[in-house]
Amino acid sequence: MDRRELRSFLGQACGAGCQLPQALLGCFMAAHKRTRVVVTGVGVVSPIGIGNDRFWQSLLTNRSGIDFLQSVPTEGLPSAFGAEVRDFNPVELLRDRKFVKVMCRGMQLGVASASLAVSDARISSGHVDPDRLGVVFGSGRMTCHPQELAAIVEACQTENGFSPDLWGREAVGKVAPLWLLRQLPNMPAGHVSIDHNARGPNNTITCRDASALLALSEAVRVIEAGRADAMIVGACSSNIHPVDIAKFHNFEGLSRRSDDPSRACRPFDFERDGTVVGEGAASFLVESYEHAVRRGADIYAEVLGTGAGCDGYGVANESAGVGLVRAMESAITAAGVTPADLGHINAQGKSTQTDDIVESRAYHRVFGDLALRIPVTALKSYIGHFDAGAGAVELAGTLLSLRHGYLPATLNYEFPDPRCRLNVARGEAQRLASRTAITVNRTAMGQSAAAVLRAL
Repeated sequence: MDRRELRSFLGQACGAGCQLPQALLGCFMAAHKRTRVVVTGVGVVSPIGIGNDRFWQSLLTNRSGIDFLQSVPTEGLPSAFGAEVRDFNPVELLRDRKFVKVMCRGMQLGVASASLAVSDARISSGHVDPDRLGVVFGSGRMTCHPQELAAIVEACQTENGFSPDLWGREAVGKVAPLWLLRQLPNMPAGHVSIDHNARGPNNTITCRDASALLALSEAVRVIEAGRADAMIVGACSSNIHPVDIAKFHNFEGLSRRSDDPSRACRPFDFERDGTVVGEGAASFLVESYEHAVRRGADIYAEVLGTGAGCDGYGVANESAGVGLVRAMESAITAAGVTPADLGHINAQGKSTQTDDIVESRAYHRVFGDLALRIPVTALKSYIGHFDAGAGAVELAGTLLSLRHGYLPATLNYEFPDPRCRLNVARGEAQRLASRTAITVNRTAMGQSAAAVLRAL
């Protein structure tokens, strides 16, 4: 609240005619002063590039990361397409190569992105008190794949088939002592904190698509509460495995196209028929504005407001979207802006028939006629869908758009769906009319998150 609102509130609380000394009013104003939170580092490991420069150039030049899968056999899979991170060598980006053996693919991507973000923020020893540097990280599904347990199953085989009685005598000794560490969703946050000596608040968010924005929201609250000066925020996941692809198809719905991989993911397009699996991660260095200025940091953007919501009944149908509406309204209110201030929307844009319609209707409920004019971009058309990690990479896209002043086009938006009615950016990257943006994510079950950011 501003000074006038605070004076009115305190006057009502103290009684009519109460005169508040300026010193007392100043103390109350100082106590209610909002802590500004900014992003000073970005690190991306994505299907369209490792590092901010390669990632951004791919967005500017409409280069898709979706292709025929190369790392896994595709026979019998519902789709032969995927967005893989190519030329990724974890040893080059992790601080200690000995940890690679206890990291699954998603963890490696996430921890590598955190190293890139910290480097980008130019954080060096002494810049941040380790006890006031924390971590909040989002994790996707870290599936135990069948081949990891093949030796255990083999040890329990007899002439009569599988014998569970052999588990204790023969099989348990074949379980790698550190096997479980590859499956735990809280391990990325742990590895990141070890790598960067971050001894402050530490947490993990496992809310699929919404994880990255929820992690950002928690980091903002931690800094505003004075519990930390800076936080490493991010999310990671990899769905490039036959087991994950099969699960993904049953739950989310993959595109059945078989001709051109780069044209398969078509957010808001009338001919969309499903999403495409992918993998990746992105991380961010978030800190208080005062702390960033004090150390001379280069600021990407200020986090003006965040919000979250859920549909409640958990049904992904065309009448859903209440959670996304609530998330956007909360973020806009917290930011103190109006819809007219927004230069663009970075959408969930999953490219399924139902989800895109639900999302579009949510925009119309929040923005009214402005939903027909605010530019919308959907980066899954470049990177595919990989729940927690995709949300983080999309957030990186928003921050780089605000920094450079351009909005990447949505790929494959050729036949506008009249049921969506949005101003979807297409063709070439376009100049931003405003350096304020809202980015959103929504899961298939209706959990939603949103953040409003402004370039400084």
